[in-house]
Order: sequence, then structure tokens, then C-alpha cells
Amino acid sequence: MDPILKRDLHSALAADGITLKDWFLKHVSEYVADRRRLNIVQYSADLDEPSARVAEEPSENPQP
Repeated sequence: MDPILKRDLHSALAADGITLKDWFLKHVSEYVADRRRLNIVQYSADLDEPSARVAEEPSENPQP
């Protein structure tokens, strides 16, 4: 990381009364939670695909 950018980040976080570690953990937690939500939404959307649906009724002409 660019040392000047790192210094500026530490300064900005200190002005907000938060440490880099706390800021990082908060953002990592949010990122992971967002990814999980996206995966759940994608999984739900995949289940709505016709190829993923389970037949609710047996077919009229069952194979022996």
C-alpha cells in the first residue's frame, strides 16, 4: 500500500475515532454478509429456473 495513502487513511480514521483494525473488520463483515445474500438470491433465482423445478404432479403417461 502506498505509504502516503496509508498515512491518510490512518489520519481519517483517527479523526473519526476508529482504528484501522476496527474499520477493516467492519467492512470485511459487511462484504462477506453481502456476498452471502447475493449467493442466496442467486440460489433462489436458480431454483425458479424451469430446469431446476421438481415436478409437483406425476406425469400422465408414466414410464414402466
